[in-house]
This record gives sequence, C-alpha cells and structure tokens, in this order.
Amino acid sequence: MPSEMAIRSRSATASARPWSASGANRTRRVSVESRSSLCTSPPSPGPPVAAVYPALRPDRVELVVRRPFSGPAPVTTVLQGTPPLGFQIYSAICLATSPRTTTRAGTDMTEPTVNYASSSLGDDALEAAFEEALRAIRAERPAPQPLVIGGEELHTGDVIVREDPCHAGVVIGAAHVATTEDVTRAVAAAKTAAGPWRRTPYAERVAMLRAAREDIAQEIAYLSAVVSAETGKTRLEAVGEATEVLDMIAHYCDLMIENDGYCAPLKPSGGDTNFDVMVPYGAFAVISPFNFPVALSIGMMVAALVTGNTVVLKPSDKTPRSTAEIAAILRRHLPAGVLNVLNGGAGVGQALAKSDVDGIAFTGSAHVGWELVATRSPSGLPRPVLAEMGGQNPAIVAASADLEAAAQGIVRSAFGLSGQKCSACRRVVVDRRVADDLIDALVRETEKLVVGDPLDRDSNLGPVIDDSIAARIDEAIATAQQDGRVVTGGRIDRPGNFFAPIIVTDLPLGHRLTREELFAPFLAVTAVDDFDAALAEANAVDYGLSAGVFTGEQAEIDRFLDEIQAGVIYVNRAAGATTGAWPGVQSFCGWKLSGSTGKGGLGLWYLPGFMKEQSRTFAGQQ
Repeated sequence: MPSEMAIRSRSATASARPWSASGANRTRRVSVESRSSLCTSPPSPGPPVAAVYPALRPDRVELVVRRPFSGPAPVTTVLQGTPPLGFQIYSAICLATSPRTTTRAGTDMTEPTVNYASSSLGDDALEAAFEEALRAIRAERPAPQPLVIGGEELHTGDVIVREDPCHAGVVIGAAHVATTEDVTRAVAAAKTAAGPWRRTPYAERVAMLRAAREDIAQEIAYLSAVVSAETGKTRLEAVGEATEVLDMIAHYCDLMIENDGYCAPLKPSGGDTNFDVMVPYGAFAVISPFNFPVALSIGMMVAALVTGNTVVLKPSDKTPRSTAEIAAILRRHLPAGVLNVLNGGAGVGQALAKSDVDGIAFTGSAHVGWELVATRSPSGLPRPVLAEMGGQNPAIVAASADLEAAAQGIVRSAFGLSGQKCSACRRVVVDRRVADDLIDALVRETEKLVVGDPLDRDSNLGPVIDDSIAARIDEAIATAQQDGRVVTGGRIDRPGNFFAPIIVTDLPLGHRLTREELFAPFLAVTAVDDFDAALAEANAVDYGLSAGVFTGEQAEIDRFLDEIQAGVIYVNRAAGATTGAWPGVQSFCGWKLSGSTGKGGLGLWYLPGFMKEQSRTFAGQQ
C-alpha cells in the first residue's frame, strides 16, 4: 500500500495511486481557441488543429464545433485539418490520460465514479487508501493553517482548534484567526489583483483551473480522509464530496468555454457590429459551510475565478483544514492575490461582509444569508449576494406510491451525513390510507443503518458535527416525546455525538418541528387526507430548496411539478427523495428563504451571477 507521503505526493505516478482513475482509454478535454476574439472584432476562421496541437493524431481527435451567430447549440462532428470557413472551434476531445472522464457514444463525456446516489465505493484500493490516510491524519499533530493575503502565508494570530467529532480530544485541524486588519488587507489584495486577473483571457483562466483539477484528482483519498476526520462523514459521503469537486471544476470550466467567455453576438444594425458581453464584478467574498467543506467552497470559488473575479475565502471555523487543503491546491495554479484565505468564525464573516468586496457568495443558514443580503457595502452601491441557504424539505407519498421505493429514497435523503445537508428530507407528508405501512417500511430501512466511525467500512452514518447540534437534537427529541411520538432513534450511549436516526409521528399540523430546520438525523412524518392536503402541507414552510414525490398517478406527478414550491425536485427516486444533486446533472436553486437570486449552483445559469452585462457596438463593421 502507498505510504502517507505517497498519498499526498503531487508528483507520484498514476501506477503508485491505484485509487486514481487513469489509463490509455481515458480522454482529456482541451481548449482550441480562435486567434480572434468575438468580443473585440468580427469573427474569423480558427487555425488548423495541427497549428494549435501539432502532437495530436488527426484520426484520434473529435472536435466539437459551433457555427458563429447560430446560437448556443453545438454541432458535433469529426474534422481533420483546417475547419470550414465560418466555424469556430471551441473545444476538442483528444484521447489522452485524464482522471475520471471517458468517451461513450451517445452519452455524457464525464462519468463520475462515485456520486451521492452511489451505494458503495466499489474500489478496494480506494477503501484501503482512505483508511490509511484517515489513520495518519488522526495520529499527526497538525500545524495551524495560515492566513493567505496577497500570496503570502501568515502564521500569526489566535488559533482555533478542531477536534475529531468521533474522538473527543483528538485534534485534526487548526487555523490562525484573522483580525479586522487582516480582512482589510485581504480585500485590498484581491482588489489589486482583480484588474490583471480580469484581463487574463478566459481560456487561460480555464487552463489554470483545469490544471488544479488534475492535481486534486491525485489527492482524492487524502482529501476524502481530511473531510471525514473534520466532519465525521462516512467514507462514501466523503469520497462522493471529493469526487464532486472534480466534476464541479470541469462543469464550470466547460460552461465558460461553451459560452465563448459569455460573449455573444447581437443583431447588426446600420452597419454596426454588436455584442453582448458579461464582465466580472471584481473581488468576491466566498463564505463556505462546514457540511461540504471542499465541494461547496470549490464551487463558489471556481465560479468566481473562472468568470474573472478574485476571491477572499472565509472557511467555516468547524472545518478549517479541509477547505484550506483544497484552496492550497488552487493557489498553486493562480497568480498571487487572486485567492486569499481568512480563517475564523462569525466575526470574520461579518467583517468581510461589511468590507468593500464587490460581491458575496455564501452557503449556510437562512438567518446569516439574509443578513448578508441586507448588509450594505461601504460605498452604498448595490452588489450581488449569491446565497444558498437551508431547507425544510418534504417528500410527498401518495396512496398509489411504491412504498418500498419511497422508504428507500426517504431514508437515504433524511439520514445521509446524519441529516446535516441543506437538501436533506426533513418531512414526510403521506396519504393517511398508507401511513402505517409507510412508517413500518421507514423503520425497517432505518434500522438497517449502522452508526459508527468512518474507519468502519460498514458505517452508514457518523456523528453530528459538534455539541451545539447535539444539544438541539436532544431538545427536539424531548419535544417530540411530549407533543407526538418517537417511533425509533435517539442518542447512542458512546463517546462522541452519535445518534441513531430519529423518526417521529403524530405531531400536530404546523408544529414547529415540521417548520424549523434542525440540521439533524430527524424525520417528521405527517399523515393527511389526500393529495390536495399533501401539497398544501409540503408548501406550508418559508423554505423552498428541494422536494420529492412518490406516486403511481401521472396526474399527481403533473400537479406536483406545477404546484410544489421548491427549486430542486425529484419524482419517484429511490436513490434519494430530496438529495443527490450533481454538477451539470441537476441544478441546485433555492426558492423562498432558501435562495437569494432565483438561480442555483451546478446548473446553466450560475456563472452569469458572478458577472455584469455590457453591450458593445463597433461602428461601421460589417
């Protein structure tokens, strides 16, 4: 087995990393850009393929081409030599070694090895590498993560310490805390770097981020183990998150290329040539949560960076090491000052929000998110706040539903990551005629789950993140016992904040435990008379992130799609009733209190939120 040093080595070969997907049958997506910019002049034909990539064999290159001015839909064909006049090559798929991508006729180019719908890792080498890395992390004495300002690492200031939620007293992360002066300096550094970074051609920004992705792909076992150590995630959840990082970067880079850097031609008028161009805002604050410390931080960072913004990152104080590790890999590929890192808690986040940043990207609670939206910039000018917040997500189960499939999907979504997902299923609204049968099925599925240490391959759930969440769960259980019935679950008598998944019933309609986000392995089941009542109860919350339905009636599916108030919805999905969104496969948009913009991450419309629109007219050009 590889040593800890081999696990972390960036220069180790693929053969020394059996858990890294690579090989001669893999493919790499590479950019082929026109020598002319549509944003500054009329189009011209692109160069011959060989002139840009002379090493490529023409018979082993598939080019994806788009006819300029014809709209966003690409036309895929196989070309050799110089592209036909009027075509602009914007990307190519060349057969070469690259992690986790494969060409299959008629299907997606990228096929994740593990995602949030996976039931196992399916890779003994990866399992062993994860275990070795996690043991090494728990045994070491980690140095505090530095602040990073203008490319300089600063090992100064107070230190926050993070203990393993599975093992009290075992320190697995630490970080130096930023001061108000550090916040001011970091924002100034980001603003200084913003001009040169904005003027860097978008294809070069994409190339830097894709290079970082290659490095991250070599660190999957190690990054997964760090995430697991800090959050208590099982190995399946942790590897799924690290894998999502790869597809997040690939997806946002692909969108930037496919949209020509978000420069589009408009109709010519009176001999003028016109373009619609999206340009970056400047310096973005990125404030990331604890529950997905690498995937959600990388998603916001890469979206800001690829669109030409610089970043001041504030990781969660619960997971400083995980986010610092992923940011360090990114920084190796970026100019100084483009990515700055400030560690700390709520005070640092508040200081950053009140600073002169040009925009804010945030994932976390609705309370904090809407405070950020309301915070005015020092200039008094408006700025974007892209906030993805919590959810009180329902699954509706109709009388016609497949109850076994419903139980599987609900349990998976309710209790994955011990319920600490903003998209977790919090509520089940079930037709009274099948309520008892569904509850029995839910209990059967729930009691199959194993709660334990991520080192145990059989573990399905780990602990909750800290004492504060555990205390809220204890209070919720006591309230449910008083006002309803606890069917199964509760605190486990062992060191650490471990809970068996909790299912409660018989709470009065509108009870606060069905309305307030708990962020815990806690599921409330409410029986109603019919589908009308189910839709009304599902929508009777201030949140609108995700929702699911299980029914055998097409008319009920149609009504659900038309009336449910949520941005991420699933129909009859046993792999996850309300969870499992993946980059480029689903979008992730919160409605109502769950989101601030009406657009969500992972999908097609997220990147434009980091840019502002500009019309450009060139007089007298045909």
